[in-house]
Amino acid sequence: MASDEPDDGTSPSGQAEREVVDVSATTPSEDELADAAVTLAPDGRVPAWLIRAIAIFWFGYMVVALVRHLWFRLAGLTLLVVIALFLALAIEPGVNRLAARGWRRGRATAAILFGVMLAAGAFVGAIGALVTSQVVDLLENSETYIVDTVDRFNDTFGTSLDPQEVVDEFNDPDGPVQEFIVAQRDNVVTLSLQALSWLVQALSVLLFTYYLVADGPRLRRAICSRLRPDRQRQVLAVWELAITKTGGYLYSRALLALISALFHWVVFQAAGIQAPIPLALWVGLVSQFLPVVGTYIAGVLPVLIAFLDSAPTALVVLIAIVVYQQVENYFFAPRITARTMELHPAVAFGAALGGFALLGAAGAVLALPAAAMLQAIVGEWGERHEVVQSHLTEVRVPGRRRPIDPRP
Repeated sequence: MASDEPDDGTSPSGQAEREVVDVSATTPSEDELADAAVTLAPDGRVPAWLIRAIAIFWFGYMVVALVRHLWFRLAGLTLLVVIALFLALAIEPGVNRLAARGWRRGRATAAILFGVMLAAGAFVGAIGALVTSQVVDLLENSETYIVDTVDRFNDTFGTSLDPQEVVDEFNDPDGPVQEFIVAQRDNVVTLSLQALSWLVQALSVLLFTYYLVADGPRLRRAICSRLRPDRQRQVLAVWELAITKTGGYLYSRALLALISALFHWVVFQAAGIQAPIPLALWVGLVSQFLPVVGTYIAGVLPVLIAFLDSAPTALVVLIAIVVYQQVENYFFAPRITARTMELHPAVAFGAALGGFALLGAAGAVLALPAAAMLQAIVGEWGERHEVVQSHLTEVRVPGRRRPIDPRP
């Protein structure tokens, strides 16, 4: 039976009816929609700007996809070219000196590259022979090394480990150590193919470097022929600055590496460590071409080899490495790099991290000369002013009693 009372909107039917009225009030009418369509496209067609926007979007998407695909395909080749470029910048001063004495650029370039290749091969061969001999000796005399190490550990830390239990765990065919050794034997073929790939890449870098240096004048002429005379002067000035600073930075690092290698060779020889020359070269090169942490990474190998003989010898080697690093930072490095260029440790470390994130281990090494070159280019760009005297701008060089002149 229907109620005769008026609906004040509180009943369910009244609320539904009110909601329908509210929604219909906000919905645009057909006339309003027609007016909007005429405003967007008076002739009834799709607006031209919308077509252009869609075309630009899809064109940009395809370009990005193509660049991404090419980068993944050519990343290895790009890395080789970058390595060759920095190697070319490093040996260009030497080639120019030989060319000034009457050498042909091709012959001078080949001679320097042959020297670099010979030095790199000798270093890699020495380190490889050292690591191989240590691994073979460790496997052949594993029980002796385990017993001596456990006894030394018990005497040092007051523990009571049983050496025989450690030996049995090491020789257990189902144990993790033997499983790891067997797994590495299965990877011999893979490692051989990887070594062959590295050899091909090294030869490719040498070939790129040879043509970049031997045909350097012709390449620069081809680039400058497309530029105005004022632009040519700018390009050649930047190119010469990059050659000078990059080569100077690498030469200063090489000289510091040689001094470090000589010092550590004397220490390792006196301590009676096996293969002192390869270890000294390892410490010298790694400590100079890996910023901040290079010294400590390089010191792990000689300390570990010395520890296999005796703990006191390892402690002496560790102290010698740390002391030399301090002496180099305060006396050798400021004087050697004063005439070339020194990178701030924070800049060098940040550049190495960025290079590693971009190109891996090779990028970490290449980031140092790249940062040196960019620092030189930025330093020559713009106007310079005299620096006011302040204790906040005093630059003190180790070995000098007075601060240097703050003016640039």
